[in-house]
Amino acid sequence: MSVTLRSGESPEKLLRRFRKSVQRSRILATVRRKRWYTKPSDVRRIKRRKAIRRERRRERKRQNRQQRRRY
Repeated sequence: MSVTLRSGESPEKLLRRFRKSVQRSRILATVRRKRWYTKPSDVRRIKRRKAIRRERRRERKRQNRQQRRRY
């Protein structure tokens, strides 16, 4: 990953652009995820828990929308 300094650009702005590009490319997320070996069963369990949380969050939002429509 490389970022070149544009004319008239401050080093702080360059660093901010670099951080954003790293974040967009999801490099750090991949590194964190692959830092340790995770058993396939653990991966499935984590995935299932995330799906359950996501569904509960959606349901909560759906209920909030319905309550707001009533009033």
